[in-house]
Amino acid sequence: MQTIKIGMLGIGNIGKGTYQTLEINREKITQATGLDLEITKILNRHPEIDRGIDIPREKYVTDIKEILEDPEISIVVELIGGIEPATTFMADALRAGKHVVTANKAAIAKNGQMLTELAQKQQRILRFEASVAGGIPILNAITSALISNEFSSVQGILNGTTNYILTKMTEEGASYEDVLKDAQKKGFAEADPTADVEGIDAANKLSILISLLFGKGVGPDEIPTRGISNVSSEDIAFAEKFGYKIKLLASATSKDGQLTCDVEPSLVPQDHPLANVNNEYNAVYVTGNAVDNLMFYGKGAGPLPTGSAVMGDIIGVARKIEKDAAYDLMSHLRYDADLEFIGEGCNPYYIRLQTYDRPGILGQITSTFGVYGISIKTMMQQALNSEKTALDVLIQNQSVASVDNVLRVLNS
Repeated sequence: MQTIKIGMLGIGNIGKGTYQTLEINREKITQATGLDLEITKILNRHPEIDRGIDIPREKYVTDIKEILEDPEISIVVELIGGIEPATTFMADALRAGKHVVTANKAAIAKNGQMLTELAQKQQRILRFEASVAGGIPILNAITSALISNEFSSVQGILNGTTNYILTKMTEEGASYEDVLKDAQKKGFAEADPTADVEGIDAANKLSILISLLFGKGVGPDEIPTRGISNVSSEDIAFAEKFGYKIKLLASATSKDGQLTCDVEPSLVPQDHPLANVNNEYNAVYVTGNAVDNLMFYGKGAGPLPTGSAVMGDIIGVARKIEKDAAYDLMSHLRYDADLEFIGEGCNPYYIRLQTYDRPGILGQITSTFGVYGISIKTMMQQALNSEKTALDVLIQNQSVASVDNVLRVLNS
């Protein structure tokens, strides 16, 4: 039986989940592959800290050179997170003749092209299934079983923290601030939740999906992104009256040679499959010209679900090593498609206004929308007190050039 030796960078939550996945399923993995997979060295800069997992101390190393210069290690698994030093470590591993597996969405979104080109030059494999949607095998699906399709759109709930917050706000009528505090206590949100609640995490993942689905390089900084911190319980209640739920959606569409994309709180019809994706679960809804609509659903985060995806990539690489067919000619990340990236494009919008309850005020508002070429699909008015009224407006998709026109109306 061939032994494939692995070096792992980092022993945080995902590192522990990966190690545990291998250990608890070792017999199953060995029977299925005929290989002995062994994590022999783990980069741990602070081995004195209790990580809450039983790992022999002799596996820990504090210098990455002990992994990169070990000729017996074939696969390096990067689970440090962040852009640097993770990108440098992965590049150094490829140059050292190692295959690389990672769960790092930020590094792949930012530097995926460089790492892909380097992997091709070194004739080594770069895999990153766990970088998008945790345990959901979306990347392998769209680059293998669905590769014959031309994709036209993708919509995803790609962040478990924001989905948990919006679910609790919807079910309990609680405020954003209260639910965020509860999520932090339960470990669903970080002490600094900015990357999650402001959509940055979802934008990184959407950038990777765009490359895989449409072959276009769009960096996360180029994606129009809005988070959920301004979503109120009143917004959620009025959306329900319109027949919608509010979800933080990462979306991209290819049509007539143009690519549009965005990450923002969106009104999802209550009968759409994505509307019923709740709590920390993720989902990716793709449309292909042959397969039509497909939705992938599951836990998008967590040590074991993400560790499962990491181990899937490790096993895939190990099988190629066994067959001496380790260099994968197919480049999964592409950046050369003949598509014009135009940003956000046209979208329907929901607007909630507070106005003084005076004769003619509704006429003034609707006339202002008309001046900017925006038609109104639905309007609902509700009295707040004797002087003020709340006005909720759902804007028709076909008439909205961009969010800029909506902002001009609000500033009028």
